Amino acid sequence: MKRKTILFILIAFGGAIAVGGTYWWQRGDALWVQPPSDIAKRQMMIHDRGSLVMPFDLAKTTHLFNKTPEGGIQQVRAKDPNDREQIALIRSHLKAEQERFAKGDFGDPQTLHGESMPGIAVLKESPGAFTVAYEELADGAQLAYRSSDPRIIDAFHEWFMAQTMDHGL
Repeated sequence: MKRKTILFILIAFGGAIAVGGTYWWQRGDALWVQPPSDIAKRQMMIHDRGSLVMPFDLAKTTHLFNKTPEGGIQQVRAKDPNDREQIALIRSHLKAEQERFAKGDFGDPQTLHGESMPGIAVLKESPGAFTVAYEELADGAQLAYRSSDPRIIDAFHEWFMAQTMDHGL
């Protein structure tokens, strides 16, 4: 890594600590930094637009995005494990998303998060280069994304990072 890049990362990291919560991540050779006020505004916008693509209540559900060496696992769980309505809505939504994503259709995430969401362009152009497996959980459902292609895996990791930031997880 070049000395200038290391210095820039250290300065950005120090600045992030100084302002208490600035979010930063590296994407390729670029370092992205967002101040807390911008993050809060974006998270509020995402929350408000959630009903455009998700049938369940965002306030009654928890979203988890865990990176794995092969891609990642996305879980949506009802906060109340006895809320059968939310669980049914989660399951039907993720099952439908699994079918769309496997075909390279990432329209719902783009509607919610924007056309330039990190990772999406690579995933849209690569159906067949990854799998999306649906699984029911006691309190919701999950999608497991897998690929052996490092470019696809990186795209999933970028997409998960953006999801995590946008949903305030």
